[in-house]
Amino acid sequence: MNRVTSKVSDYLPQGIVLGFGDRYWAFSRDLLAYQQAPTAAERTRLEDAFDALVEDETGYAALDDRISKTADKRAQLLAVLKHPDIPLHNNAMELAARRRVRKRDVSFGPQSRTGARAWDTFQTLAATAAKLGVGFFHYLHDRIVTPATTPTFAERLAQRAGVGMQPAA
Repeated sequence: MNRVTSKVSDYLPQGIVLGFGDRYWAFSRDLLAYQQAPTAAERTRLEDAFDALVEDETGYAALDDRISKTADKRAQLLAVLKHPDIPLHNNAMELAARRRVRKRDVSFGPQSRTGARAWDTFQTLAATAAKLGVGFFHYLHDRIVTPATTPTFAERLAQRAGVGMQPAA
């Protein structure tokens, strides 16, 4: 929602912007609830609610323009109604990209392609460890010291997904 209203001037009718923002966030919460328990009736209700949300004209040209642009993206924004398993936002991806940029800024960039690949590899491993709830340095230590008894990330992911996987020999 911030992207919709943040491009609208701050000094103009805040009541209009805030009113639309409240309705938009309520709709967003309804989409999140739908993801947890999707039904055909709720899908239809949410499609109608989206149409009602974006068809109103507020009389505030800048906000109406943003709402129109949101309406143009109906198919993408409501894709979750057909596929409840897709995420409603990309915050995790943006955070991962931000970590990479921060590392580059602090370190003045990698010195070689090999260094860039090493960064990518270790940042991916660190992110995977975080998603699995595993301490990254403890995991690395255990994989180096006791590789036979420490499962790989692939084995942990397969176990979490309920897929049988044989440990690497």
